[in-house]
Amino acid sequence: MSNLHLERRNSRRYEVHLPVHFRLSQKGAVARWGTGLTRDMSTCGLSFRTRKPLPVGSHIELVIDWPAKYAETHTIDLQVTGFVVRSDGGRTAVRITSHRFRIDAQSEPYRATA
Repeated sequence: MSNLHLERRNSRRYEVHLPVHFRLSQKGAVARWGTGLTRDMSTCGLSFRTRKPLPVGSHIELVIDWPAKYAETHTIDLQVTGFVVRSDGGRTAVRITSHRFRIDAQSEPYRATA
């Protein structure tokens, strides 16, 4: 059987290493924040490194520091929501349910006043 038949993902994953901030929500528990580093991403999922395993099935919100800027001055974040589908050995996999880019209008460069 070829490797093509072993691949279960619907979308191609791309190796991307970007800082990520996440908020994990579980029914009956206080939401908690954490940080990590993305490993790979696709339109349907992503994986990232974490210090501790995260509970499978938990709802997760992620904010990924995007490397590009809008109009060369405004920072861009990729905001993602989804569910933890796997977490072990310092690596967590997430099934993405929604995503959007957000431009930070507050990141205008300093302008001297006359």
